Amino acid sequence: MRAGLIQLSSSDVPADNIPVIRDYMRQAHAAGAGFILTPEVTNCVSNSRAHQHSVLQHEVDDITLAALRDEAAKLGVWLLIGSLGLKTGDADGRFANRSFMISPTGEIMARYDKIHMFDVNIDAQESFKESAGYRPGEQAVVAQTDFGKVGMTICYDVRFPHLHRALGHAGADIITGPAAFSPVSGAAHWHVLLRARAIETGCFVLAPAQCGKHPVSTGKPRYTYGHSLAVAPWGEVLADGGEDPGVTLVDLDMSKIAEARGRIPTLSHDRDFAKPEGTSA
Repeated sequence: MRAGLIQLSSSDVPADNIPVIRDYMRQAHAAGAGFILTPEVTNCVSNSRAHQHSVLQHEVDDITLAALRDEAAKLGVWLLIGSLGLKTGDADGRFANRSFMISPTGEIMARYDKIHMFDVNIDAQESFKESAGYRPGEQAVVAQTDFGKVGMTICYDVRFPHLHRALGHAGADIITGPAAFSPVSGAAHWHVLLRARAIETGCFVLAPAQCGKHPVSTGKPRYTYGHSLAVAPWGEVLADGGEDPGVTLVDLDMSKIAEARGRIPTLSHDRDFAKPEGTSA
């Protein structure tokens, strides 16, 4: 099964990003990909909440979702829309960071709202408080496809092994990790985190990424790490998308899942245990 990971440098104008994404989808399909994946916040990368409020839409009205569903149906491919920033109608005005699994007929087969919010102070130049603009999801999701079960995560979720463990126990064969990773933390942690999540679960991990300096019309400039990654269940990196926009192709031998889990069957070795004394969480 061939997958195509699309790496983008999305702007903060959703309509401008759509033709770029559709073109990369066509390139991936022409190269034989039956499963195509886009990064986190495919529709809009922005540091300005005011701008996001002016350009983001509710799911039912979202132009990016409609366009990419249409393109998936035209090409007859499975599509993971890594995530879209969407209005929710919540009283506090926060958005959803939502991933979609789209079938080859253009149907929405699964939705996943990012559970873990990126509220961090990386250094003097980079700090983020995702929870100020986005509300966290509450439900882990495994999507059924005709090539296997796909566990859905988004970006910062990669730092939470228990989520990936739950997806593995739920039968996931592939775990997706679309991202818009910080260049600083990306250089330090991206590869090792994704490899660890693959090794721990015996899953393929596919992580399409945003990259480079994003063309934003308002607010502070935004930079992301790139390096869309495909990792095998044994932990080896199968493909790395580098630092520029484009399509990274990878062939997945699904027999490698059972092989890795047979060699070190950690999913069958989990045991309940008491937490250390004094643990509050």
